[in-house]
Amino acid sequence: MDLFERSERLMGMDKRTWARHANPWSVYTRFTALPLLCLAVWSRVWLGWWALVPLLLTVLWIWLNPRLFSPPAHTESWAARGTFGERVFLNRKTVSIPAEYVRWGYGLSIASGLGLLPLVWGLWQLDIAWTITGLVMSMGAKTWFVDRMAQLYDRMKDADPTYAGWMRYKSNVANTGA
Repeated sequence: MDLFERSERLMGMDKRTWARHANPWSVYTRFTALPLLCLAVWSRVWLGWWALVPLLLTVLWIWLNPRLFSPPAHTESWAARGTFGERVFLNRKTVSIPAEYVRWGYGLSIASGLGLLPLVWGLWQLDIAWTITGLVMSMGAKTWFVDRMAQLYDRMKDADPTYAGWMRYKSNVANTGA
């Protein structure tokens, strides 16, 4: 089991949760997680040990976010395709994916992780410049990762009937009255 699979397991992501996470509201509001985490850690200056409250609320938000929104009526959006691509990436041992997407996945995840170094240093030292640098590096790499995953899904959606079944088009939704 690799780090990606461990993350999926830690978050308790099942088919139902993934379907909900494909909602653009879930994806875009998820981008608040790291800034909220930074704010919670920084709040130790004002709140002391009470900073654990916003920290725990942020962790709860990270876990709840993919579960709060209903599955989207159509899944043509960049956000939905990005989550589908993540699922394709996680399934790469069963259905192989092009090697360049494996490199993108690992490379951008490493880049995102490297962004945590200045971020953690900035939070430890209460240095806003290091904190913002790390935040931009980490979130920038994560955003790029989601974009690559959307492209991976576009490339792989016909490789497996399960993948194709995730796509729901606006025109089909309009015709069925859903």
